[in-house]
Amino acid sequence: MRRESVIPDTQVAVVGAGPVGLTLAARLAQLGVRVTLLEQTPRHLAEGSKALCMQRETLEIWARIGIGERVAKRGVQWRIGRTYYGTRELFSVELPGTSSDHFPPFVNISQTEVEELLLDRCRELGVDLRWGHRLEGLTDDGAGVRLALAADAGPAELVARYVVGTDGAHSTVRDLLGVDFPGHTHDDHFLICDIRARLPFPNERRFFFDPPWNPGRQVLIHPQPGDTWRIDWQIPPETDIDAERTDGRLDRRIRAVVGPDTDYDLAWMTVYRFHQRLADAFRRGNAFLAGDAAHLYAPFGARGLNSGAADAENLAWKLATVLHGEAPEALLDTYEAERRPAAEENLAVTDATMRFMAPRGAWQRLWRNLILRGSTRFAALRRRVNSGRLAEPFSYGGSPIVESGPEDPSLPRYGAVAPDAQLGDGSRLKDCFGRSFVVLLAAAPRGLATASGEAAWPLSVEVIADEGLTPIYGSAGPRAWVVRPDGHLASSLPLTNAANEAQLVRLAEMVGSAAGRGRGPAPG
Repeated sequence: MRRESVIPDTQVAVVGAGPVGLTLAARLAQLGVRVTLLEQTPRHLAEGSKALCMQRETLEIWARIGIGERVAKRGVQWRIGRTYYGTRELFSVELPGTSSDHFPPFVNISQTEVEELLLDRCRELGVDLRWGHRLEGLTDDGAGVRLALAADAGPAELVARYVVGTDGAHSTVRDLLGVDFPGHTHDDHFLICDIRARLPFPNERRFFFDPPWNPGRQVLIHPQPGDTWRIDWQIPPETDIDAERTDGRLDRRIRAVVGPDTDYDLAWMTVYRFHQRLADAFRRGNAFLAGDAAHLYAPFGARGLNSGAADAENLAWKLATVLHGEAPEALLDTYEAERRPAAEENLAVTDATMRFMAPRGAWQRLWRNLILRGSTRFAALRRRVNSGRLAEPFSYGGSPIVESGPEDPSLPRYGAVAPDAQLGDGSRLKDCFGRSFVVLLAAAPRGLATASGEAAWPLSVEVIADEGLTPIYGSAGPRAWVVRPDGHLASSLPLTNAANEAQLVRLAEMVGSAAGRGRGPAPG
């Protein structure tokens, strides 16, 4: 009988080396946390485009890791989405942006390529990556977790202070925790193909209701790098794709979209059913769930991977701050308090999309079809056509560690992603986020920035006083802002000519509140 091997103890064990697990592991390692990443497959598997549309704020998260620029440059950038009924365009949406935006609204690039970039970065950051390790048992004694693993070399054991399940829709971590995963699965199936071909299609998202080449159902077309196109067909549940591939119907299906005489290569194909599910809990003791292990959405609107990356970013800084003794354990409760409402919003948005795209009954389908027919004539009906509302960063307004406000509507809202600004040295404000809390001093009284260096901050803080902050953050007068390590605004303080010491004491209290101090026993 082979002896059980013991993997060196770690602070955080991450189970599942998909994009969410890799993002979490990299961010934790950046923040000085010992991480062991466990993956049951023997190596990284390159499997088609999978998740494809990377949202701007996800690129910002990856920029903190060090791969955001490469993802943006390798991918196809787009900002226009068009929706059609048959072959007639109903409307187009140009995604908002400003000249100060560093990244485009969306970049299309295969999940596989992003995972490879994240893997390289995890290795550079010293993440202990264990391929071929399958989780079989999980014991939480209150002081940490003990994981029982199966590997080719025999059984193994790992002790960690915390464990995070990023192991997907069929999460073993979730099952071992006994967390239910209620929801439903849509009846219709979707055929997804990556097609290599030189096509005269624009770099835009194009969604078709009832096109002549998929009557009664939908088709979605997305550009990818390297003359590759992602095409999604809604198909009846009884469709036999293997038979279509054998008898030539699949070729005819593809040529109906790309053109009868177009040379093409079928790079990847899968048939998929979409799910709408939300875990009953995102935390049980010292164990957490993130990404598809915590929530599943239909992909129309690009809310799956993007919300998973936001889960990882939200949890990473909280785990690191607690493990470094700078915040109480109770801070970790705010992970679910902030990310569950985000998941609930995504579920509501994608469920509304799927009810329109794939009505569940005859009357609902009749009503949907009447709206589509009428939308070619009436703008009011066009506004009811739902081809997917694209993902946006979630605001944590209402969080127990985010203040309400500010009262002035011209100022950024607490809980939202902090707007970018160009600093005096030409650098970006957002490049300063991710390492610690940041205090912004906008149009601050003379001497306050100097005095801040002597302030009794309750944890690691970077203070930025720069004229470039004034147009956005000081437009209503001198003001200090507290920005969390994930780039979300926590609170702000109008500044006066009062004594610097009193204002800095208040700012220090605000930083402590944003880190959960006062929510439980003080950190040791």
